[in-house]
Amino acid sequence: MATDTNSQMLKGILQGCLLILLSREELYGYAISEALNDFGFVDIPKGTIYPLLMTMERKGLLISHLRPSPDGPSRKYYAVTAEGMAARQTFQQQWSQLKDHVDQLINKEDKP
Repeated sequence: MATDTNSQMLKGILQGCLLILLSREELYGYAISEALNDFGFVDIPKGTIYPLLMTMERKGLLISHLRPSPDGPSRKYYAVTAEGMAARQTFQQQWSQLKDHVDQLINKEDKP
């Protein structure tokens, strides 16, 4: 049951996390997955990341372009658009507010 809850919670914040990563540097799919792993998001299947990237691109939050790869075929790199930067800012504000509220709830001592 906890895994299902974690999965549902993660789906709601993964887009914001991708916007943050991609606003720092352009990355291709596998590199995005590796970057997420570096921050502890180790159980996110590639089948979750790629459809989300395509959806974000359709929404105008990301753009993509192919770059030659020294290791084989060209790679599709993603970058954040101005609209994506605005969505990132909104996500960070909402996350901060949500985190503060949950922290208050967790840290509040029960009063007799």
